Amino acid sequence: MKKKKMTAILLTVVLAGMLAAGCGSAQDGKKEVSADTQKTQEKSKEEPTELLIAAAASLEYSYEDELIPMFEKANPDITVKGTYDSSGKLQTQIEEGIEADIFMSAAAKQMNALAEENLVDKDSIVNLLENKIVLITPADTELELKEFTDITKAETIGIGDPASVPVGQYAQESLTNLGLWEAVSEKASLGTNVTEVLNWVAEGSADAGIVYATDAATTDRVKVVAEAPADSLAEPAIYPVGIVTASKNKEAAQKFVEFLQSEEAVKVFEEYGFIEYNK
Repeated sequence: MKKKKMTAILLTVVLAGMLAAGCGSAQDGKKEVSADTQKTQEKSKEEPTELLIAAAASLEYSYEDELIPMFEKANPDITVKGTYDSSGKLQTQIEEGIEADIFMSAAAKQMNALAEENLVDKDSIVNLLENKIVLITPADTELELKEFTDITKAETIGIGDPASVPVGQYAQESLTNLGLWEAVSEKASLGTNVTEVLNWVAEGSADAGIVYATDAATTDRVKVVAEAPADSLAEPAIYPVGIVTASKNKEAAQKFVEFLQSEEAVKVFEEYGFIEYNK
């Protein structure tokens, strides 16, 4: 009897040990599941991908008012921020290491320069839009200008600095081919971007100025006198877009570039006065 009793006691101890071990394993399993769940929760709380677009000043309204909100709504995991200035200044900033993902310039010159420096992926570049160069005056001006060549009648003239502002480069080219650059440059104040020139004319601090048609359309404080004669420019004002080589968000950047080429995006650009580029 004692032997049977001892055997029963031993079996009880062994079973108790096995149950304790089982409980420990179950608890460990719970800990592992908890850790995995925590990782998933932390991942879900991560900030979305953020793109920085370096774009010509003339694109600001279409981007901020329409295109960026439209893209973000369709891609809630991507946020987009824009920085806007003359294409020449943006080129310099990219050369100096600004963490931009996409560059969209108001002329091919700046884009080509960055591509040659291997700072923009060449195979990502798309010629997307065209713009027109126009002569403007304040809306309430008493100065009678009817043709683009009447610009010489103005006493004070606003023009983008040809050294860094594409619209200024186009203005210089057009006026040079028309034989008017020397006369105009003597009266000209050089703006740091197209928005500054537009504001000078709108405020009346300049009698006339040369801007993009899209910029002139953003305010009723200026009126358009005339477009630059087509034969005064070797090439139209082309807006290319490309992905910055140093971008850490290439996949998201490609999505945005593809979006800009979509029918809905082109329609927005056209509403702001741009023209879809056709080769």
